Amino acid sequence: MIDLRDLVREDGQHLFAWRREPEVNRWMSDQPPETEAGHFAWIEGLLSDPDRRGWIVTHNGAPAGFLMLSGLTNCNRRAEWGWYIGDPDARGRGVGRAAQALGLDKAFDGLGLEKIWAEVFADNEAALKAHATAGFRREGYLRAHALKDGVFRDVVLVAILTEEWRARREAVRKSLAGSNLIAA
Repeated sequence: MIDLRDLVREDGQHLFAWRREPEVNRWMSDQPPETEAGHFAWIEGLLSDPDRRGWIVTHNGAPAGFLMLSGLTNCNRRAEWGWYIGDPDARGRGVGRAAQALGLDKAFDGLGLEKIWAEVFADNEAALKAHATAGFRREGYLRAHALKDGVFRDVVLVAILTEEWRARREAVRKSLAGSNLIAA
């Protein structure tokens, strides 16, 4: 089963290791943390910032990934999100799709947001497909927008509104529950 739990300081070791994995790093627009000290300073900042919130994605109770919302204090009730599955054994098993559904419930029902948006590298077909399955729509295409490893890469802007999620929520959750990924 997949679940989300609040990020705590003790999760820092998992995040530090995952973020430095080549399969995770290749899809991130920023560089991985250079030092543990810098990484833990970032975690402390996240935990104390009312504008951001982080969760650990768990797979059968074990840490498997990370999901974060930022921009929570925006008066327009919108936030940017990002997520990844850090545990290689959890990838390709529906863990990310389940984490998205749980994250959208937290964003829209728990936090009262109206819109969630993300920047996704244009060549990250798996992430674009996962977002589309949850109901995200493409809102823009930014050419040569992110410099990664010395190469400017294109970015796709995707977003979902609360009413769009509510229209898809039951079907998405039913499919995930039928696959024993989340509780019914």
